[in-house]
Amino acid sequence: MSVDGEAVRPASEADESGWEVEPDDDWGAAVIATVGRQLKLRREAAGLRAAEFGTLIGYGEDLVYKVEAGKRIPRQEYLDRSDEVLDADGLVSASWEDVKRVRYPRKVRELGKLEAQAVEIGVYECNIIAGLLQTAAHAREAIGSAQPPYSPDDVERMVAARVARQSVFERSPAPALSFVLEEAVLKRPIGGTMVWRRQLERVLEVGRLHNVVLQVMPTGTTVHSGLDGRIELLKFADGSAVGQSDGAFNGRLISEPKHLRILELRYGTIRAQALPPGKSQTLIEELLGEK
Repeated sequence: MSVDGEAVRPASEADESGWEVEPDDDWGAAVIATVGRQLKLRREAAGLRAAEFGTLIGYGEDLVYKVEAGKRIPRQEYLDRSDEVLDADGLVSASWEDVKRVRYPRKVRELGKLEAQAVEIGVYECNIIAGLLQTAAHAREAIGSAQPPYSPDDVERMVAARVARQSVFERSPAPALSFVLEEAVLKRPIGGTMVWRRQLERVLEVGRLHNVVLQVMPTGTTVHSGLDGRIELLKFADGSAVGQSDGAFNGRLISEPKHLRILELRYGTIRAQALPPGKSQTLIEELLGEK
């Protein structure tokens, strides 16, 4: 569990709007293939060649072929422009409702679905700011630093997916959320001073929500139960739960009660060892005051 472009794009493949379909995402591939076939049928019925159609909607011929072949996920503006050119009366634009459900990587979609259903979410992060707390600018810098590097388009896709998960804060009734972050992570100025400051401000902002408990694990803590890596626990209204830990059960998603008890014990111990919420907020405010 550990995820739109500009209105007009040049014809070069590197800059074209849209995302590659993941080879192991069967459901996503099926949705995009269906949308692509419908676009092709409408284009051909209008008597337009791919190059002509691409010119009319402001995209390259190569992208048109890829979208129609189900190899590229179109963004909303691509569908809207296609709808206008094909006089589709909103039917092509309406396909965005299907496309948007699969536009993010499969693993992120699955995580977002679980988080959207959970009534309790608990997260311990040791190496980064928790994804649910990241600003888009921070996420862009963190994802963009991967080696080997992602393409700029893939970076934007993953940033959008990560930010989309934060709709969990807008749910009603609100879920109970708790976060434990390492002090050292909060001090790392990813993206430079301005991006770093805005990120800390976002952490403080979320930490003040009535349904959120935010804690910081001091760097001076010698040992604690999170040294194996991140932990996330999700509990649902029916009493079921799932969890994942980098350092337990091979990092896989688990739901067995005996395994969940282990993660719950570790997470509970981490929270007990971390600073209380008030002192955690003060620590972050002091960090902001230092720059």
